[in-house]
Amino acid sequence: MASFSTNSEMDSGKKQRHHFVLIHGVCHGAWCWYRVATALEAAGHRVTALDMAGCGASHGRGEEVASFEEYSRPLLDAVAALPGGEKAVLVAHSFGGQSLALTMERYPEKVAVAVFATATMPAAGKPMTYAFKQLSQGKGPDFFMDCTLGTTGDPRNPDKTFLFGPKYMARRVYQLSPPEDLTLGIAMVRPSRRFLNDETMNGDVLTAERYGAVRRVYVVAEDDEWKPAETQRLMASWNPGTEVRGLQGADHMPMFSKPRELSELLMEIAKDKQS
Repeated sequence: MASFSTNSEMDSGKKQRHHFVLIHGVCHGAWCWYRVATALEAAGHRVTALDMAGCGASHGRGEEVASFEEYSRPLLDAVAALPGGEKAVLVAHSFGGQSLALTMERYPEKVAVAVFATATMPAAGKPMTYAFKQLSQGKGPDFFMDCTLGTTGDPRNPDKTFLFGPKYMARRVYQLSPPEDLTLGIAMVRPSRRFLNDETMNGDVLTAERYGAVRRVYVVAEDDEWKPAETQRLMASWNPGTEVRGLQGADHMPMFSKPRELSELLMEIAKDKQS
């Protein structure tokens, strides 16, 4: 498991210290949280940013990750290893929302609050591929411009792989982000599997009693060109009780386009007494 974590001890009694676990989206890695991780750590919080299997600085190729369970294993293991009684604030971006959902189902008692930042948010009682299929409606091949689509796995039942193209990233993903972060993203993205044929992704694994019992907050990136704001709100509506917060001026990468605002919002969510 590849990850980085930062720690800053605070003088006792000043303010509550939270543990934030940050989960990246498709093709990305822990590196994409560097601005938010720095801001949270500077405010005295503990931060753990994870590379999912085959992503970021982790070993192996994303196309070779055998299952969605294996892909999500770094997060599952990190949450399982939390000391008894400790609850973490889990923050997922984009595709990372599905790994977050699986972790909520497995370890609801270890999650203080689950934050979906323009993330795919599955619905309890439905396969996780349901959300993906809903998001894909109306998006033909031209929508993805210069992205690379491929296949991997069993030739008789192959899975699809995906890699962002530079033009697509500039137009639909990073369009409001600093140019240096776009340059970083183009250099760092790696191909990822979609796990559309995966047993876990297609099973009814999310329950209202466990996944649905965790406090959930959806952060809407209001200017996301890839996942429009109305689509983000639709996903939140599938899960009654989900709190919705809007982030103006944020593209699909709010950790780059609005890092200060996102960091402040995460800290506000974490200290909310509802948790």
